[in-house]
Amino acid sequence: MPEYYPALRFGVGGVDWQERIDFERMRRARAERMQSVLRKHGIPALLATGTSTLRYLTGLKGPEYAPALWYVLFFAEEDPVVFGHAGYITQQPQECPWIKEWRLARAWLNGICGAEASAEEARRFAEGIGAELRRRGLHREPLAVVGFDGTAQGALRDAGIEIKPGWPLMLEATAVKTEDEIRCIQLAVAIAERAWTRIWEVLKPGVTEDELIRAGLEAAYAGGAEFAKVGIRSGPFTFERGMRDSSRVIQFGELLYVNLCGTSYMGYRTCLYRTFVVGRRPTPKEEGWYQRLVDRLDRVIEAIRPGGTTADAARHFAPASTWGYEDEAEVLTIEIGHGVGINQYEVPVINRQWSLRYPQVFEPGMVMAVEGREGAPGQGGVRLEDMVVVTPRGAQVLDRFPRDRILSAAVW
Repeated sequence: MPEYYPALRFGVGGVDWQERIDFERMRRARAERMQSVLRKHGIPALLATGTSTLRYLTGLKGPEYAPALWYVLFFAEEDPVVFGHAGYITQQPQECPWIKEWRLARAWLNGICGAEASAEEARRFAEGIGAELRRRGLHREPLAVVGFDGTAQGALRDAGIEIKPGWPLMLEATAVKTEDEIRCIQLAVAIAERAWTRIWEVLKPGVTEDELIRAGLEAAYAGGAEFAKVGIRSGPFTFERGMRDSSRVIQFGELLYVNLCGTSYMGYRTCLYRTFVVGRRPTPKEEGWYQRLVDRLDRVIEAIRPGGTTADAARHFAPASTWGYEDEAEVLTIEIGHGVGINQYEVPVINRQWSLRYPQVFEPGMVMAVEGREGAPGQGGVRLEDMVVVTPRGAQVLDRFPRDRILSAAVW
C-alpha cells in the first residue's frame, strides 16, 4: 500500500501564530520559475491570457465570462505588464500592489462586434503589445503566446511580431510545485473530503443525484472552497462511464461514484473519485472488481519515483484489450495518471497510449492524480482516483478518505 503524505497541520484561515501558506512567496516563486523556463528556451517574453495561466503568472483573478478580456505580457528579465479589463483596471492596481505596470486591455468579445470592428480592435491590441516590446528592445525577438484566438495571432504577425507556442512553456513551468502550492492542494483535497463525507451522510435509497450534488457543493463551499464541482454517475451509468448528473433517483442496491474534479482552493484543483453502494454491502463480484482496481493503482503509485519515468508506472495499467478494446485511446482519461495543480491536466501523464513510447521523468514536487475503473457493461462498475505528491521517498498519497473498499451507505 502506498505511503501517505504528512497530514495537513492548519486550516483555511490566516493567523499570525503559525506558518501556513506564504502567498507572497508563492507568487514570487511561480514567477521566477516561469522566468527560468523562458531563459532556458531563449524566449524573452510571453503574452498570455486564460484564467489559470494568468493566476499562475500574476497572482491575479479577473473577469472570466468572455475570452481574452485581460492578459499579461510577462518578461524573462523584467516585471510583467498586466492589461486589465474595463472597470477592473480602476480597482486592481490599489488592491494588488505587487503588479507595477498596468495598461488597458483591448478585446473583441469573441467577434460579436463584427469582422471589421474585431479587426480594428485586434490591430490596436497588437500595437499595444508591439509598443511594450519596442520600449524594451524586444520587438525583433520571438514572443511566446498562450490562449489567444486566430484573430489575435494574425494581428500580432501583421504587426511584425514573431510568435511561438507558449503552452509547452507553461506546462514545463507548472510541472513541479513549491511547498506553498502543495499546501494549497492539500487544503483543496481536505475540502473535497468534507464534501464526500456530507454526500455519504445524505446518501440513501430514493435520494436524487441532484440532492447529492447540492449537499456536496454546500459542504465544499462551507469548508472554504474557492470553486466546487461535484459529478455523479449511478446505476446503469457506472460502466462504462455513462451520463453524468442525470437527475435520476438512486435506488436500493445501486452502485455510484462521485468525483470532485475541479474543486479548488486558491486556484489549485482536485481530481478525485470514490465509489459507494446504497442500502447494502458490496457483493463478492463487486469487491473483486474493486480489489483489482486498488491493486492496479497501488502498483502504478509505487512506481512513481524521482528519476523514474512514466513508462515505469504505465506498465502497471492494464492494456485496453483487457476490456475488449482495440485502441488505448478508448481508455483515455479513464486509466491514467496526470499532473494536477492550477490546471486540471498538467505534466506528466501516465498511460499506455503515450508513456511507453514517450516517457517523461518524475521529479520531486510533482503532484499527480492516478485513476482507473473496473466493472462489466450492464452490471455496473467501480472507480477510484487518488492524488499523490512525488517526494524523495517516492509518491505519497494526499487524500485520506477511505480508498480500500466500496463505501456502503444507509445499511439498516
